[in-house]
Amino acid sequence: MEGNLAALLARRADTYGWRDRPLFRSGETTFSHGEVHDAAATAAGVLHAAGVRPGQRVLIALPDSVGFVTALLGTLRLGAVAVLTGPERTAAEHAHVLADAEPRAVVCASGLLDRFASAHTLTDGDLTDEPAVIPDPAPVLPDTPAYVQYTSGTTGKPKGAVHRHTDAEVYFRALGIGALGITPQDVVFSLSKACYPLGLGATVFFPMLCGGSSVLWSSRPSVRGAVEQARRHRPTLLFTVPTWYARLVGNGARDAVREAFGTVRAVVSAGEPLLPSLGDRIEETFGCPVLDGLGSTEVGHTFVSNTVTRRRRGALGVVLEPFEISVRSEGAPGGPGREVRPGRTGVLYVRGPSVMTGYLGRPEQTAEVLGPDGWLRTGDLVHVDADGFVHHHGRVLDQVTVAGERVAPLEVERVLGRHPAVVEVAVVMNDGNADVGGRPGLRAFAVLEDPAWLPRGEAERELLAFARDRLPDHKVPLSVTLLAEMPHTATGKIDRVALGRGAD
Repeated sequence: MEGNLAALLARRADTYGWRDRPLFRSGETTFSHGEVHDAAATAAGVLHAAGVRPGQRVLIALPDSVGFVTALLGTLRLGAVAVLTGPERTAAEHAHVLADAEPRAVVCASGLLDRFASAHTLTDGDLTDEPAVIPDPAPVLPDTPAYVQYTSGTTGKPKGAVHRHTDAEVYFRALGIGALGITPQDVVFSLSKACYPLGLGATVFFPMLCGGSSVLWSSRPSVRGAVEQARRHRPTLLFTVPTWYARLVGNGARDAVREAFGTVRAVVSAGEPLLPSLGDRIEETFGCPVLDGLGSTEVGHTFVSNTVTRRRRGALGVVLEPFEISVRSEGAPGGPGREVRPGRTGVLYVRGPSVMTGYLGRPEQTAEVLGPDGWLRTGDLVHVDADGFVHHHGRVLDQVTVAGERVAPLEVERVLGRHPAVVEVAVVMNDGNADVGGRPGLRAFAVLEDPAWLPRGEAERELLAFARDRLPDHKVPLSVTLLAEMPHTATGKIDRVALGRGAD
């Protein structure tokens, strides 16, 4: 069992006397560390009886629940590979993951059984049946695959990033200990779901590795629901994406959020850039440090972050140990480029023990981003300042050409985001929409803190004037459109593809 993550977690609970400590808080029910590990052993027995063997894959499509965790740990205990997908994904997305992963079994919510009818399916309820045999944890090697998480698929079909049994401990020590100083007294609450990297670490692995606890919330997130969960469970650490922070600090919710989340000692933002103006609003509302950071599905979690002791608004933070980064020129297609001079902007590369082994079944696409020396090309444009803080300038693929000049939409978003009325903004390329005179250029979308600030047309003109005063002509959006809320991907990021379709 040496190296098996499920066995390591159970052994740690035994060694440090955590078995009776609360682990998961779900509604009115609390599950202890010991109860969860015992349930995971039972789940392993059920999966084994269903024919799952070491190295085979088990697709898990469950909401955040003890059933999700025991399905995951039961799979790992067998030496099998857990393939994680969100139950809220579309039928087409589930069909893609099913075909791509070729699982030996699927564990899903009962309402999804028809979607996976071609596979051997079980529900989380089936995993509580008493099996004839509970197998011992399977021995694994350091590079043995443990779980697969899929990329968001914004630039093509989602790809499955393969992670090892050792990876969770790496990013727990990097972010959980290094940036947050997490303790057994912490209660973690993540609005990002556990099937995605931010939520998997925050909700599942961090409390299991430190003897703490977390909130398991199976419902679709809402501001009202988040406030209710916070009042009930009194979290100390909050994780989510900027879009959700924008909702939580909006005019209508701010007072309730400030009261309900009064026990939170730090908030963690990841998934996409956090506008400095939004960071200020978050800190004013929550009254605690706001830790922006950068991670990816391929790395498993966050590898650059502000910390509770070292932070700078507008920066992604510092490189977390044991990761290392390199900032390089774009180079020839497929080439790594050369390292740029300190302070210059280039493409970010990262190397560290939790970087994926590759994309599942996609060696050519793996080779495009992951070199034999372990350096992963992230596609982010950054520079590192003299104090070691990493600053984000968008992604290579997001850059557009306007009037013959390269423009990073993030730069325009940051300018518009400084307007006191704006709580969220996104900028996309418009290739010639009739409502802006058929001209190619940038188009901005904004969510206001107070929708009644000004009449719609007047507000849009005010924001355009604000941009003109602060940007060169080719970076000024052709139009600003006000939205009640941004469209979002399944992971909670702003769906810029959907906005782009609306702008064409």
